[in-house]
Amino acid sequence: MAWAQPRSIDPLSSTFDMVRIINLPHRSDRRKGAIATLRNLGAEIDGRTIAFHDATRPDSPGGFPTIGTRGCFLSHLGALQAAKRAGVKSLLILEDDVAISRSEMAQLPVTLAALAREPWDVFYGGSPATRNASPLSVVAPDEELLLAHFIAFSQRAIDALVPYLEAILTREPGSPEGGPMHVDGAYSWFRAARPDLRALAATPHIAHQQSSRTDIHALGASDTTTVLQPFLQVARTIKNAIRNRN
Repeated sequence: MAWAQPRSIDPLSSTFDMVRIINLPHRSDRRKGAIATLRNLGAEIDGRTIAFHDATRPDSPGGFPTIGTRGCFLSHLGALQAAKRAGVKSLLILEDDVAISRSEMAQLPVTLAALAREPWDVFYGGSPATRNASPLSVVAPDEELLLAHFIAFSQRAIDALVPYLEAILTREPGSPEGGPMHVDGAYSWFRAARPDLRALAATPHIAHQQSSRTDIHALGASDTTTVLQPFLQVARTIKNAIRNRN
Protein backbone atom coordinates (compact mmCIF):
# COMPACT_ATOMS: atom_id res chain seq x y z
CA MET A 1 0.00 0.00 0.00
CA ALA A 2 1.48 3.36 -1.05
CA TRP A 3 2.32 5.92 1.61
CA ALA A 4 -0.07 8.88 1.63
CA GLN A 5 1.78 11.99 2.78
CA PRO A 6 -0.36 14.69 4.38
CA ARG A 7 0.16 18.23 3.18
CA SER A 8 2.56 20.30 5.23
CA ILE A 9 4.57 23.48 4.84
CA ASP A 10 7.52 22.62 7.06
CA PRO A 11 10.74 22.02 5.08
CA LEU A 12 11.23 18.41 6.20
CA SER A 13 7.87 16.86 5.38
CA SER A 14 7.63 19.08 2.31
CA THR A 15 10.80 17.45 0.99
CA PHE A 16 10.70 13.89 2.32
CA ASP A 17 7.78 11.45 2.31
CA MET A 18 8.80 9.90 5.62
CA VAL A 19 10.92 11.27 8.48
CA ARG A 20 12.05 8.94 11.24
CA ILE A 21 13.94 9.98 14.39
CA ILE A 22 15.90 7.10 15.93
CA ASN A 23 15.65 7.21 19.72
CA LEU A 24 16.18 4.80 22.58
CA PRO A 25 12.99 5.09 24.67
CA HIS A 26 14.93 5.66 27.90
CA ARG A 27 16.83 8.62 26.41
CA SER A 28 14.11 11.15 27.20
CA ASP A 29 16.73 13.92 27.22
CA ARG A 30 17.49 13.33 23.56
CA ARG A 31 13.81 12.89 22.69
CA LYS A 32 13.01 16.30 24.17
CA GLY A 33 15.95 17.84 22.31
CA ALA A 34 14.80 16.37 18.99
CA ILE A 35 11.26 17.65 19.53
CA ALA A 36 12.59 21.14 20.24
CA THR A 37 14.84 21.06 17.19
CA LEU A 38 11.98 20.12 14.88
CA ARG A 39 9.63 22.69 16.38
CA ASN A 40 12.19 25.38 15.64
CA LEU A 41 11.83 24.36 11.99
CA GLY A 42 8.04 24.49 12.15
CA ALA A 43 7.84 20.70 12.05
CA GLU A 44 5.66 18.65 14.39
CA ILE A 45 6.00 14.97 15.23
CA ASP A 46 2.61 13.72 14.05
CA GLY A 47 3.30 9.99 14.36
CA ARG A 48 2.80 9.55 10.63
CA THR A 49 4.99 11.57 8.29
CA ILE A 50 7.32 12.54 11.14
CA ALA A 51 7.67 10.01 13.95
CA PHE A 52 10.08 8.46 16.39
CA HIS A 53 11.54 5.07 15.57
CA ASP A 54 12.30 3.09 18.72
CA ALA A 55 15.98 2.24 18.63
CA THR A 56 17.26 -1.27 19.27
CA ARG A 57 19.52 -2.11 22.23
CA PRO A 58 20.80 -5.67 21.75
CA ASP A 59 22.28 -7.81 24.51
CA SER A 60 25.62 -8.41 22.81
CA PRO A 61 27.85 -6.88 20.10
CA GLY A 62 27.18 -9.83 17.78
CA GLY A 63 30.35 -9.22 15.78
CA PHE A 64 30.07 -5.42 15.84
CA PRO A 65 32.68 -3.24 17.61
CA THR A 66 30.26 -2.52 20.51
CA ILE A 67 26.68 -3.22 21.57
CA GLY A 68 25.81 0.36 20.71
CA THR A 69 27.30 0.06 17.23
CA ARG A 70 25.14 -2.99 16.57
CA GLY A 71 22.08 -1.26 18.00
CA CYS A 72 22.60 1.80 15.82
CA PHE A 73 23.03 -0.38 12.71
CA LEU A 74 19.87 -2.38 13.49
CA SER A 75 17.91 0.80 14.22
CA HIS A 76 18.80 2.39 10.89
CA LEU A 77 18.00 -0.88 9.15
CA GLY A 78 14.64 -1.07 10.91
CA ALA A 79 13.70 2.42 9.75
CA LEU A 80 14.73 1.55 6.19
CA GLN A 81 12.77 -1.71 6.25
CA ALA A 82 9.65 0.15 7.41
CA ALA A 83 10.08 2.71 4.61
CA LYS A 84 10.50 -0.09 2.06
CA ARG A 85 7.31 -1.79 3.24
CA ALA A 86 5.43 1.52 3.06
CA GLY A 87 6.68 2.19 -0.47
CA VAL A 88 7.75 5.76 0.26
CA LYS A 89 9.58 7.74 -2.40
CA SER A 90 12.03 9.23 0.10
CA LEU A 91 13.07 8.69 3.70
CA LEU A 92 14.91 11.05 6.02
CA ILE A 93 16.59 9.43 9.01
CA LEU A 94 17.48 11.66 11.95
CA GLU A 95 19.37 10.48 14.99
CA ASP A 96 18.04 11.88 18.25
CA ASP A 97 21.16 13.94 18.94
CA VAL A 98 20.61 15.99 15.79
CA ALA A 99 20.72 19.75 16.27
CA ILE A 100 20.41 22.76 13.99
CA SER A 101 22.16 26.04 14.73
CA ARG A 102 20.92 29.46 13.65
CA SER A 103 23.16 29.53 10.59
CA GLU A 104 22.17 25.96 9.67
CA MET A 105 18.49 26.85 10.11
CA ALA A 106 18.87 29.76 7.70
CA GLN A 107 20.63 27.51 5.18
CA LEU A 108 18.34 24.47 5.51
CA PRO A 109 15.35 25.65 3.39
CA VAL A 110 17.71 26.88 0.67
CA THR A 111 19.48 23.52 0.55
CA LEU A 112 16.29 21.44 0.59
CA ALA A 113 14.74 23.60 -2.13
CA ALA A 114 17.80 22.90 -4.27
CA LEU A 115 17.57 19.19 -3.44
CA ALA A 116 13.96 19.14 -4.69
CA ARG A 117 15.21 20.28 -8.11
CA GLU A 118 17.96 17.67 -8.38
CA PRO A 119 17.94 13.93 -9.07
CA TRP A 120 19.37 12.18 -6.00
CA ASP A 121 19.47 8.83 -4.25
CA VAL A 122 21.50 9.52 -1.09
CA PHE A 123 21.62 12.86 0.69
CA TYR A 124 23.94 13.81 3.53
CA GLY A 125 22.74 16.80 5.50
CA GLY A 126 25.22 16.70 8.34
CA SER A 127 28.52 15.40 6.99
CA PRO A 128 31.38 17.86 6.52
CA ALA A 129 31.96 17.71 2.77
CA THR A 130 35.24 19.40 1.85
CA ARG A 131 34.37 21.35 -1.29
CA ASN A 132 33.23 24.82 -2.26
CA ALA A 133 30.00 24.03 -4.13
CA SER A 134 26.88 25.46 -2.54
CA PRO A 135 24.25 24.54 -1.49
CA LEU A 136 24.83 20.99 -2.78
CA SER A 137 27.83 19.03 -3.96
CA VAL A 138 28.12 15.65 -5.63
CA VAL A 139 29.75 12.90 -3.55
CA ALA A 140 31.88 10.44 -5.52
CA PRO A 141 30.91 6.77 -5.05
CA ASP A 142 34.30 5.94 -3.52
CA GLU A 143 34.40 8.97 -1.20
CA GLU A 144 33.89 8.00 2.42
CA LEU A 145 31.49 10.29 4.27
CA LEU A 146 30.85 9.60 7.92
CA LEU A 147 28.11 10.71 10.31
CA ALA A 148 24.50 9.62 9.83
CA HIS A 149 22.53 11.96 12.09
CA PHE A 150 20.82 13.59 9.05
CA ILE A 151 20.74 11.27 6.04
CA ALA A 152 18.10 10.61 3.39
CA PHE A 153 17.47 8.00 0.71
CA SER A 154 15.35 7.76 -2.41
CA GLN A 155 13.05 4.81 -3.00
CA ARG A 156 15.54 3.35 -5.47
CA ALA A 157 18.29 3.53 -2.86
CA ILE A 158 16.05 2.08 -0.13
CA ASP A 159 15.11 -0.92 -2.27
CA ALA A 160 18.80 -1.73 -2.81
CA LEU A 161 20.08 -0.72 0.62
CA VAL A 162 17.82 -2.92 2.75
CA PRO A 163 19.10 -6.25 1.33
CA TYR A 164 22.64 -4.85 1.29
CA LEU A 165 22.57 -4.11 5.03
CA GLU A 166 20.79 -7.38 5.78
CA ALA A 167 23.62 -9.24 4.02
CA ILE A 168 26.21 -7.50 6.22
CA LEU A 169 24.52 -9.07 9.26
CA THR A 170 25.18 -12.55 7.86
CA ARG A 171 28.95 -12.10 7.43
CA GLU A 172 31.88 -12.48 9.79
CA PRO A 173 33.67 -9.42 11.17
CA GLY A 174 36.37 -8.25 8.77
CA SER A 175 34.81 -9.98 5.77
CA PRO A 176 36.20 -8.57 2.49
CA GLU A 177 32.61 -8.38 1.29
CA GLY A 178 31.71 -6.18 4.25
CA GLY A 179 31.06 -7.56 7.69
CA PRO A 180 29.52 -5.93 10.79
CA MET A 181 30.55 -2.26 10.98
CA HIS A 182 29.35 1.21 11.97
CA VAL A 183 26.28 2.14 9.94
CA ASP A 184 27.82 5.28 8.45
CA GLY A 185 30.69 3.14 7.18
CA ALA A 186 28.18 0.68 5.72
CA TYR A 187 26.53 3.54 3.84
CA SER A 188 29.90 4.40 2.29
CA TRP A 189 30.45 0.76 1.33
CA PHE A 190 27.00 0.73 -0.24
CA ARG A 191 27.68 3.82 -2.36
CA ALA A 192 30.95 2.31 -3.57
CA ALA A 193 29.09 -0.85 -4.57
CA ARG A 194 26.38 1.13 -6.37
CA PRO A 195 28.09 3.93 -8.34
CA ASP A 196 24.89 4.36 -10.37
CA LEU A 197 23.20 5.92 -7.33
CA ARG A 198 23.68 9.69 -7.11
CA ALA A 199 24.80 11.00 -3.73
CA LEU A 200 24.67 14.67 -2.73
CA ALA A 201 25.88 16.49 0.37
CA ALA A 202 24.74 19.77 1.86
CA THR A 203 27.58 22.27 1.62
CA PRO A 204 27.67 23.85 4.08
CA HIS A 205 26.03 21.19 6.25
CA ILE A 206 22.56 21.94 7.64
CA ALA A 207 22.69 19.94 10.89
CA HIS A 208 25.15 18.84 13.55
CA GLN A 209 25.23 16.54 16.56
CA GLN A 210 24.52 17.72 20.07
CA SER A 211 27.09 17.01 22.74
CA SER A 212 25.58 14.29 24.93
CA ARG A 213 26.38 10.98 26.58
CA THR A 214 27.08 8.37 23.92
CA ASP A 215 25.02 5.20 23.45
CA ILE A 216 27.40 3.75 20.84
CA HIS A 217 30.93 3.94 22.22
CA ALA A 218 32.29 2.93 25.61
CA LEU A 219 31.64 5.61 28.23
CA GLY A 220 34.52 7.69 29.47
CA ALA A 221 35.46 7.98 33.12
CA SER A 222 33.48 11.21 33.59
CA ASP A 223 30.26 9.57 32.41
CA THR A 224 30.70 6.59 34.71
CA THR A 225 31.59 8.64 37.82
CA THR A 226 28.31 9.50 39.55
CA VAL A 227 29.58 12.63 41.29
CA LEU A 228 30.86 14.12 38.00
CA GLN A 229 27.78 13.45 35.89
CA PRO A 230 25.79 16.60 36.87
CA PHE A 231 28.80 18.82 36.14
CA LEU A 232 29.37 17.10 32.80
CA GLN A 233 25.73 17.64 31.84
CA VAL A 234 25.97 21.35 32.67
CA ALA A 235 29.12 21.67 30.58
CA ARG A 236 27.45 19.94 27.64
CA THR A 237 24.37 22.16 27.95
CA ILE A 238 26.53 25.28 27.81
CA LYS A 239 28.51 23.93 24.86
CA ASN A 240 25.34 23.10 22.93
CA ALA A 241 23.76 26.48 23.68
CA ILE A 242 26.82 28.32 22.34
CA ARG A 243 27.03 26.17 19.23
CA ASN A 244 23.32 26.41 18.43
CA ARG A 245 23.40 30.21 18.61
CA ASN A 246 25.94 30.40 15.80
